[in-house]
Amino acid sequence: MAIDQWLLEQHQAGIYPPVLRFYTWASPTISLGYHQHRWDSAWQQLTWQGTPVELVRRPTGGRAVLHQGDLTYMVITSGLTGKRLDAYQKMCGFLIQGWRSLGVDLHYGSAGRDYIRNPNCFGIATGADLVTANGYKLIGSAQLRRGDAILQHGSMRLEPDTQLFEQVFGETLSYVNLPIIQEGDALIQTVVEVLTNAAADCFGVELVEQPLSNEEWQRILRQSSLELGSPVGDFGKGTRGRGS
Repeated sequence: MAIDQWLLEQHQAGIYPPVLRFYTWASPTISLGYHQHRWDSAWQQLTWQGTPVELVRRPTGGRAVLHQGDLTYMVITSGLTGKRLDAYQKMCGFLIQGWRSLGVDLHYGSAGRDYIRNPNCFGIATGADLVTANGYKLIGSAQLRRGDAILQHGSMRLEPDTQLFEQVFGETLSYVNLPIIQEGDALIQTVVEVLTNAAADCFGVELVEQPLSNEEWQRILRQSSLELGSPVGDFGKGTRGRGS
């Protein structure tokens, strides 16, 4: 997510135009919200299939997200007016349109501020999140505003490992049967292509693929990462908040 933050800075400085980005994670990772100080200290010793589970802090708010079997999207733009929830809904329009074309109807969650009591982002759905008809939270999103510029990114749960999810959050992960026959990389490619086309249509723009240059990669790598800090109280497997 250091790339996301760097791209926001470039956009804010007028160097980069609005950006749409999709990515997956090289290894299982838990990303903490920028202001999240309650999390289980045991997360720092977790492993999955012999691989350590990484722990990072996002530049955006919200609760912890387990990145495994998911697809992350990111949008950077500026000039949006209205309240924060209005901006979420304007930026999430392409997600709703794209997933509808894949056979999945999504609507916004309705939970209030109680989500701050739950360390798990996907434990509850707020008005910034997208859920299926049966209440399964498919996409959790968060924002960062810098002046007139907005960074919004979120996680789409495509093929999560239910055992790892329960190990992290102490909660059973409900299952959703996506009406898409592909799996793995093929599934991700299909979703990315559909959502890219939906974004071009919703935002009325022509999207141009632009890989980062070697020089830009070096600048990103020189950035200091956000400090994790120490957990203020543990949320063990027997302890759950009342919201998310």
